[in-house]
Amino acid sequence: MNIGEKIKNIRKSQNISMNYLAKKAEVSQANLSRIENGQQQPTFDTIKRIIAALGYNLNDFFAASSKEEPPDTKHLLDSIRKLNIEQKLALQLFLEEMLK
Repeated sequence: MNIGEKIKNIRKSQNISMNYLAKKAEVSQANLSRIENGQQQPTFDTIKRIIAALGYNLNDFFAASSKEEPPDTKHLLDSIRKLNIEQKLALQLFLEEMLK
């Protein structure tokens, strides 16, 4: 998978429009479209801005599979994994009540 495909997959998994990402990353929507479709290779600066706009740093972006959760969700999951069984059960009950 190339960089553009990965950007597109992450953007779609986060339910972010191309227009929103382009504005947030300070690139034109046309350039972002060409990058996502593999028609243009972005500069390093452009890659950094797009990745930051998606909520990733360079290490996480290039190390992560595009099917992984966004960094904020990953952080929550990592925190949950540190809980003991009683804490996990309490959290589950809390979430179930919250989602009613």
